[in-house]
Amino acid sequence: MHTYVGELVDLTDPALNRLDDLSIEEARARVLAGDPAAVRAIGGSFAIVAREGETVRIARSLDRPVRYFLAKKVEGPALVVADRIDAIHDWLERRGFDDQFHPNYTRMVPAHYITSIRIVGCPDPSPTYERFVVPRPGTLPNDTGAIGRAYIGALSNEIGTWLRSIPSDAPIGVSFSGGIDSGSVFLATAHAMRTLGMHLGRLKAFTLDAGNGPDLAQARDFLRAVDMELFLEPVEADAAFDANEAIRITEDYKSLDVECATMGLALMRGIRARYPDWHYLMDGDGGDENMKDYPIDENPELTIRSVVNNPLLYQEGWGVGTMKHSLTYSGGLSRSYVRTYAPARHFGFEGFSPYTRPALVELAGSLPWDALTGYDVDRLYQLKGEIVAAGIRAVTGYEMPVFEKRRFQHGAIDADAMRAALPFTEAEYRRRFLAQYA
Repeated sequence: MHTYVGELVDLTDPALNRLDDLSIEEARARVLAGDPAAVRAIGGSFAIVAREGETVRIARSLDRPVRYFLAKKVEGPALVVADRIDAIHDWLERRGFDDQFHPNYTRMVPAHYITSIRIVGCPDPSPTYERFVVPRPGTLPNDTGAIGRAYIGALSNEIGTWLRSIPSDAPIGVSFSGGIDSGSVFLATAHAMRTLGMHLGRLKAFTLDAGNGPDLAQARDFLRAVDMELFLEPVEADAAFDANEAIRITEDYKSLDVECATMGLALMRGIRARYPDWHYLMDGDGGDENMKDYPIDENPELTIRSVVNNPLLYQEGWGVGTMKHSLTYSGGLSRSYVRTYAPARHFGFEGFSPYTRPALVELAGSLPWDALTGYDVDRLYQLKGEIVAAGIRAVTGYEMPVFEKRRFQHGAIDADAMRAALPFTEAEYRRRFLAQYA
């Protein structure tokens, strides 16, 4: 009988892991053991691949996209793991296996799960999943003040841990619109830096101005209200946006994510041109998902009950094992975080989105959403501002201004100019993405 030898090709970059208190070897041992509680206790940002025999286990944080592909070889299968589709394709092409490739045959490791795969060639293995981030809905009180203190307290803890992990003289930028998420991250960071005795001159609030968008005025109003306007640094960009560039870099085609990534690329291109050596960027990505702050009427699949009763809907989509879960893309922010991750990597930045940390995700998923909202849509939309502002007040002492929600791409540029620059449908974006591998 022929003995097949499975090969693991790990193309992920271990240097991108930022672990709070473990070595990469210790973290890899936890993933390999497959104990969800032990993996949950891995602090920081990580994408970890571990193998024993024919079993491979992969676990990642919400901010670290990871994909895999199983290639067939005569001597046995090869499991190729990477953060990008094109990295997988390039490896296969160099070895003459590109005829097996299609982007839809790659699989995204869902965030918050230990994914286990057996490297066997026939029949194709089916991955198994075990959750390690576990919300407990209804365990927090029906009290927005108490929730805010817990939520922003957890945010401040994550920011403090991260600040202590980076060089003490490194400049820190915040992608800043003056909205609730970027505003709370900026204020919590400033507060943590003061508390830790760090020089606030390292901190900047970068606001994209791509042409008559409302964000720049909002950012000024926000910082003026907390007497911190001197930290604002506008970053100008013209409206000559390239949708093909955004599709190529993010490797996705969802319209809102292509638009968001296009603005992100413009912001990071501007920062990089001005500061060739800048490395660290923070943002508020994940805040909308945690607080369920998206217009329900924009998605015909959603109702107030599906939003309230699914604790991690916006972080994970419909969830592993459900009919609508995409093996190719996973779902929710587990999928769409590439809009933030890929542009930052493209321009050589290390990003930090504290709202994506498990402590914040679990806490948000443990709110008594049914009691807080009474299944009223307008009440749901009010909650984020109440909770976050109350928490910022309690933890930092700042009276944070709260403005109406607006997506990044709708604040950086005039709405008509946005539609003129990126007029395409999702179907067209998808066609352009797939055409790269035709």
